[in-house]
Amino acid sequence: MPDAEREQHRLKEETRNERHMWMWLAYFLFGIHIVAFVMIYAVTHAPK
Repeated sequence: MPDAEREQHRLKEETRNERHMWMWLAYFLFGIHIVAFVMIYAVTHAPK
């Protein structure tokens, strides 16, 4: 495989991996906020 073709393949793979990393980060942060809102709701609506 020529160097240029190998470099192109590496860049494509790196872009795909980076997109997966950003998606994972987005889901993770979204999940943390959902948990936080549920906990805030539970604390503010707890029986006295």
